[in-house]
Amino acid sequence: MEIILSAICFFTITAFVYFRVGYGNIASSYRLWFEDGYWVNYNVVEAAAWLAKAAVILPGLIWQKEIWQLHLVTLFTSGLLIWVSERKLLPTMVAFNTLWIGLSSVVIVRNIF
Repeated sequence: MEIILSAICFFTITAFVYFRVGYGNIASSYRLWFEDGYWVNYNVVEAAAWLAKAAVILPGLIWQKEIWQLHLVTLFTSGLLIWVSERKLLPTMVAFNTLWIGLSSVVIVRNIF
């Protein structure tokens, strides 16, 4: 029942937001992944950081399991993302990745010592 309710919630909210933004705009955004010149250093680091964070979060949400070793990757990618984001130095991105560096540090130290 939780899976069904979660799926309904996910699809309802996503459909509403996509409708408000415009399905064409959303599709154009996703198409950027396949355009020449998109995969420059910053976007590669951003994708790696996003995948690493998803790899940390999803097992915890789905199976209540923490793969603490993945925090080594998120620690590195969060720092790297702040460093390479000179052109897109958005305060929310800097703050979020700074917070994630702190979170990863706590998890790593807790599991090593």
